[in-house]
Amino acid sequence: MEILVTGAAGFIGFHVSKKLIENGHKVVGLDNINDYYDVQLKFARLKELGISRKNAEAFNQPSSSSIYGDRFRFIRLALENKEDLSKLFKKHNFVAVCNLAAQAGVRYSLENPSAYVDSNLVGFLNILENCRNNNIRHLVYASSSSVYGLNKKIPFATTDNVDHPISLYAASKKSNELMAHTYSHLFKFCSTGLRFFTVYGPWGRPDMAMFLFTDAMLNERPIKVFNNGNMERDFTYIDDIVEGVVRILEKDTEPREEKNELYKLYNIGNNSSVKLLDFIEAIEESLGIRATKQFLPMQPGDVEKTWANVDDLIKDYGYSPNTPIKNGVDQFVKWYKEFYSV
Repeated sequence: MEILVTGAAGFIGFHVSKKLIENGHKVVGLDNINDYYDVQLKFARLKELGISRKNAEAFNQPSSSSIYGDRFRFIRLALENKEDLSKLFKKHNFVAVCNLAAQAGVRYSLENPSAYVDSNLVGFLNILENCRNNNIRHLVYASSSSVYGLNKKIPFATTDNVDHPISLYAASKKSNELMAHTYSHLFKFCSTGLRFFTVYGPWGRPDMAMFLFTDAMLNERPIKVFNNGNMERDFTYIDDIVEGVVRILEKDTEPREEKNELYKLYNIGNNSSVKLLDFIEAIEESLGIRATKQFLPMQPGDVEKTWANVDDLIKDYGYSPNTPIKNGVDQFVKWYKEFYSV
């Protein structure tokens, strides 16, 4: 298949693109390479896919991979650029779209809300319009565990009410699910929303706990532990996320179309909740360093606990993420030390 992957210079988009190429698909990767976090890391991910920084920097100039040839092409483009996005869709015969581009981060949405409207709402609408107008069979898109907001029922299930988001980021992801439902219903193409739960692993984002803790500990800085450590997260290793995304992208959508099951939602999480202090302990063991902890109150927009019910994923795809925390942490630490020459 020829597949469009948006957010291809991002953490999950990079890994998904790589896996799809390895599985024999043609991938067009799109990213606006914004400076929400260090762009050097984004360019380094693209280099792993055979795209030089010089080629990646130019807007709206497609380039082919020096490693994979035309099996991977990259274009720097923002989703809110309606006209050029439409031209891209018309130029290619995409069978599926994997939308992993978004303005990420719960806390940042308190500082710069307009970035979330531009990318996550306007940008997502442009994706939906192009799926509608270009006979796309399947749109797979990233949602988030943050949509569960103030839900008290544990573990979180996709049948739970999600009408109480507590950050604009969460509200934008909930909006994406509603928009996708509308377009699937009206224009009869399959859409699948994936609620990711705290993804970590090699090439991970510098604004997330795994990276922040490792970086601080190696540089002898205290780590910030919010809610005095009384937090639990369903930490999900990147390879498990990628396996779920690719299985869903590769599965024939015809049975869904025949049953008129065009709109689907799934949790992708490790189906377990790990205490934040246990997660920190796993990093300490992997690094051989004891962290200096700075205990702080809960941050606005944060929740105390997340835990994914993945029964639907098991039922429909025979798949459940299962990488133990220790294995995942060791892999991240190994990558971090190599990448930053520690």
